[in-house]
Amino acid sequence: MASDMLALKARSIAIIGGGPSGVVAAKYLRAEKAFDKIAVFEQRSRSGGIWNYTGDQRDEDLFSVPQTDPRGKNQNPVWREASKSPDGSAAINGTSGTKETASFLSPIYERLETNIPRGLMGFQGLDWPQDSQLFPKHETVLQYIEDYGKDVQDLVQYETQVTNVEPIDDSRDGAWTVLTRNLRTSSQKEEVFDAVMVANGHFIVPYVPDIAGIKEWNAKFPSAISHSKYYRRPEDFAGKKVVVVGNSASGSDISTQICQYSSHPLLWSSRSDSMFKPAPSPLKRELPPIARFLPATRGVAFEDGTIEHDIDAVVFATGYFYSLPFLENPRPKLVTDGEYVQNTYKHLFYAPRPTLAFLVLNQRVIPFPFAEAQSAVVARVYSGRLSLPTLPTMQAWERNTVEESGGGRNFHVLSFPKDANYINEMSTWALSAPPCEGLENEGKGKLPPVWGEWEYWCRENFPKIRAAFGSLGEKRFGVRTLEEVGFSYEEYQKEKAREEGKVDPGG
Repeated sequence: MASDMLALKARSIAIIGGGPSGVVAAKYLRAEKAFDKIAVFEQRSRSGGIWNYTGDQRDEDLFSVPQTDPRGKNQNPVWREASKSPDGSAAINGTSGTKETASFLSPIYERLETNIPRGLMGFQGLDWPQDSQLFPKHETVLQYIEDYGKDVQDLVQYETQVTNVEPIDDSRDGAWTVLTRNLRTSSQKEEVFDAVMVANGHFIVPYVPDIAGIKEWNAKFPSAISHSKYYRRPEDFAGKKVVVVGNSASGSDISTQICQYSSHPLLWSSRSDSMFKPAPSPLKRELPPIARFLPATRGVAFEDGTIEHDIDAVVFATGYFYSLPFLENPRPKLVTDGEYVQNTYKHLFYAPRPTLAFLVLNQRVIPFPFAEAQSAVVARVYSGRLSLPTLPTMQAWERNTVEESGGGRNFHVLSFPKDANYINEMSTWALSAPPCEGLENEGKGKLPPVWGEWEYWCRENFPKIRAAFGSLGEKRFGVRTLEEVGFSYEEYQKEKAREEGKVDPGG
């Protein structure tokens, strides 16, 4: 019944993180024209989040071997000269003219290109530069995010770290106390916000499994075992015997880069097939998971009985834990083993107290439009234009999702077409809000993305498109369109029509 729905009306919102999801949230909240205060807290000195390349930062105090603790911590920044910013720019958001800026280690590596074609990846209302390649370089993505967020920079407090978030009472619609630390002065500030949106990403605390012998191996050969978060360039592995563990996007790309320089074959260990798996290469040898490490011979044994000795380097591309060190106190807990964020509804709202929301917890999704669809819903809920279901209904959704997905690391995984369907589900929900006088688009507010047939087609085929793009070698730098790598939506439509009997094959 409608009377059982939860209606919220927030006046002040805190957004944790000023990367792409954070600026998306700020835009959709501002478009509601319903809030007295929107504050975006960003610990870096500039926008863009993890897309800020930190080439000279290779280690941090979050990493150990094995790395199985999801808790993380509120980290301290590395202070670096403004003139040494990754793109050479000395003008840092909000801190131009200063000699040092706050930097946090990013998993972006030197030659990273997106694994999503730009037409599918972008924000609404902002085209990519016409001269950018089909799968943009990380420098292009950073500039794109900065361009998108220009009109909400007045809401962002840079070099400001959120260290603790606590509910002020036990009510389901209650406010939150937010404690922040100014990284430049170390001064702390406590404020109360009616609602909090978490947009800090989930590429912070790396995961390295506790495999038999790995501790002893690491103690005997320190720094030989690392994680993809700390990978920067393939030349670092020149002539070395290398094992790369993991075959998702990073593992596939990093192994392909390293094998051009390492001794051959590079040993590529994975548990299952991947949508990013490239064509077989004589430079790589595919192997099952590592069964145990052999410190005596600097070796590793794989699950199929293969044993390799004299290994110089092992790179784990095994993903990350979900970690929320600033949200330790809410009960029930959000994070226990770090495999997913618990007690969430639709991967979005903290069910026991939905004045807390999360953006883009999901994996295997297209993050920018995903953040837009989610932000459209949250903004309308917090402005009072949409209501939420009862707590039992939210809890039932989580139980059903655990049962369907198997829970654990699979809980937030939305493989195609689930991710596309989710974007449209969220956008449809947002667009169901009653119009409000004074808002754009005839009172509907800022419109979220709605995927049509082209987006579904491109999303389904982008792993193949990416493989075709990568196979071009250095020629790929000049590729701008899908057609240049052999993919045409118009041809797809014609073929589909022929199959459905709508077109005479001879016509």
